[in-house]
Amino acid sequence: MPEYLPLELPENPKLANNITHFARALRRAGLPIGPGRIIDAIRAVEAAGFTEKRDFYWTLHACFVNRPEHRATFNQIFRLYWRDPRYLEHMMSMMLPAVRGVQEDKVAEAAEKRAAEALLDGKAPEMPEPPETEREEETVIEVDASLTMSAEEKLRRLDFEQMSTAEIAAAKKMLAQLRLPVKPIPSRRGMASPTGRQTDWRRTIRASMRQGGEMRSLARKTPRPRWPNLVVLCDISGSMSQYSRMVLHFLHAVANEKGAGWAKVHAFTFGTRLTNITRHLATRDVDAALKAAGAEAQDWEGGTRIASSLHAFNRDWSRRVMGQGAVVLLITDGLDRDTDGLLAKEMERLHLSARRLIWLNPLLRWDGFAPKATGIRAMLPHVDSFRAGHSVQSLADLAAVISRPDDAGEKLRLLNALE
Repeated sequence: MPEYLPLELPENPKLANNITHFARALRRAGLPIGPGRIIDAIRAVEAAGFTEKRDFYWTLHACFVNRPEHRATFNQIFRLYWRDPRYLEHMMSMMLPAVRGVQEDKVAEAAEKRAAEALLDGKAPEMPEPPETEREEETVIEVDASLTMSAEEKLRRLDFEQMSTAEIAAAKKMLAQLRLPVKPIPSRRGMASPTGRQTDWRRTIRASMRQGGEMRSLARKTPRPRWPNLVVLCDISGSMSQYSRMVLHFLHAVANEKGAGWAKVHAFTFGTRLTNITRHLATRDVDAALKAAGAEAQDWEGGTRIASSLHAFNRDWSRRVMGQGAVVLLITDGLDRDTDGLLAKEMERLHLSARRLIWLNPLLRWDGFAPKATGIRAMLPHVDSFRAGHSVQSLADLAAVISRPDDAGEKLRLLNALE
């Protein structure tokens, strides 16, 4: 929790009403809060007192937050509602349309836009009416919007971390419609085909034995298509929390798509430990599936131990799920906290076990991204493709190139930068 200024009670305090309005803002921002929790929060504050800001913060936190992904939203709304009234001007600027000049606007922090929408009830403040003289002499400006970017296109390119509550809901619908097609892998096994190029001598001889040894025709066969597995290793640490949820939402759609071509989709999450959430993806309801996956993965928004997690996967799961030429998607920012120096070794082993290893990193959204972190420098040489994974468009681009063995993304450019 950031350091807040001391809270001051007004002359005529209405603390119960303020806590009620605060809870309503949290509910509009997506937290599951009902009347029972509001009553418990009022009683808890009455028991704990209102003298220390830290005690007040953690009292409300204990009553309203029961899932790790709700912490960022609670922190932002608490900051705006209880600490800094001047922040209302910033919230209003986030909700109002503005003409962008040469200078770039301040980018909203995580959950800040959703907090502003919750406190303003999703409505932009009313604009003042222009003077009568200006209204009489209004100038009609015609704008050619044929080349402007549509709202849907803007949403496709918007960073997951900067989306509002409504934008996240719309992005999830778009992700549910994306497909991740894959081409079959050639196999030595054959299947009967009248137009096959190979002669099936066994089937030909068996047919001739039923005809007294007379061979009237040659049976043909063609290679049987073999579909690979899709293995996803998703980082759910604090810096990757919002990106991971959106990627898992997309992964649920891929796992439940009929005729996608994948033999099976395996999903693992890691922060400080590795968790297999594959069985939860079989649930048809995406909300129930992700809720169950979040309940099993107890290290949401925790630290990052990539080397230890990859070691656990290579030791316990690699032989079980990496057969049939599996394609591996690694979703992480590469900011490892392990200090044993085994990350490069574990990445090399993972790369040798996979048919293709594709790394999605949301840090690639920055134009000036450079592989300066130790973890990124250790991982980059052992991937086949290095791509961005921060928006709907980046995941759509992945679907277009996942079956292309020549696609390396940004890997070659960044390797040249290392030299």
